[in-house]
Amino acid sequence: MPYTFVPKQNFAKAYGSDLRISRKQAVKICSVIRNKPLVRARRLLVDLKEQKRTLEGKYYTKTVAEILNLLNSCEKNAEFLGLDMEKLFVNASAHKGTLLRRRRRKSGYGSIMKSSNIEIMLVERGKESKTKISKKQLKEIKKKKEGEKE
Repeated sequence: MPYTFVPKQNFAKAYGSDLRISRKQAVKICSVIRNKPLVRARRLLVDLKEQKRTLEGKYYTKTVAEILNLLNSCEKNAEFLGLDMEKLFVNASAHKGTLLRRRRRKSGYGSIMKSSNIEIMLVERGKESKTKISKKQLKEIKKKKEGEKE
């Protein structure tokens, strides 16, 4: 399956195909968590699943559960690849899945089931965290460097 885009930075990917969830709801949730840090996106999804927070008055419980499973899988992939967990940003996209048909004898009502394909990428970006150094420590470092030059 081709990527929706190939980032220039390091990334990890997880792909869920033909998930039995509504594409419309999946697109809405993916657009909400897109370009958010991993910690904030996870917290939002967990709150929606536990019904502590809503999006436009809805919880989207089933869809959130599937996306949360994919996010956990993608996080494990990033951990395996050795990416910095504090610099990961979520990029999620949802697309229409294949047509699944129920077998019905008489009427065709409700014969087509919902399915969607979801791709979640964790892209490593952001500046490196700087450690704060006091003025005394900075002077000591400069003295050591001068001592090495002589």
